[in-house]
Amino acid sequence: MIGYTMVGTNDLERSLAFYDPIMEAMGLDPCWRDHLSASWGRKDDETVPRFFTGYPFDGKAANVGNGVMTAFQLENATIIDRLYELAMKNGGSGEGRPGFRPQYAEDFYAAYVRDPDGNKLAFVCYHARAVPA
Repeated sequence: MIGYTMVGTNDLERSLAFYDPIMEAMGLDPCWRDHLSASWGRKDDETVPRFFTGYPFDGKAANVGNGVMTAFQLENATIIDRLYELAMKNGGSGEGRPGFRPQYAEDFYAAYVRDPDGNKLAFVCYHARAVPA
């Protein structure tokens, strides 16, 4: 259903410093890069939706829409914890630390962040298992 998602930036180099390590940790390939934008996905599978960051086409400043969020579905809580750490280390801000969200489902695990431009991201696992204490 979704071909690609794009989030705007006002500083592509800063955006790349944020997204490159996150996309690498998710196992996504760099697919496109020029002086205006970059994307990640699977080079060998164009059916996998791509994620772009770049300058707005109209040349105006990028701004963030309230209520807009891109969610990445992951395999387990461990990778979500790692992605949250990478986001915080590379200029992001927290919008919800990693953890279970029983208000959505018993085994729903998520973390919420904003990139350096304020775009909101979620890292989610629908069927996470609690780690024994």
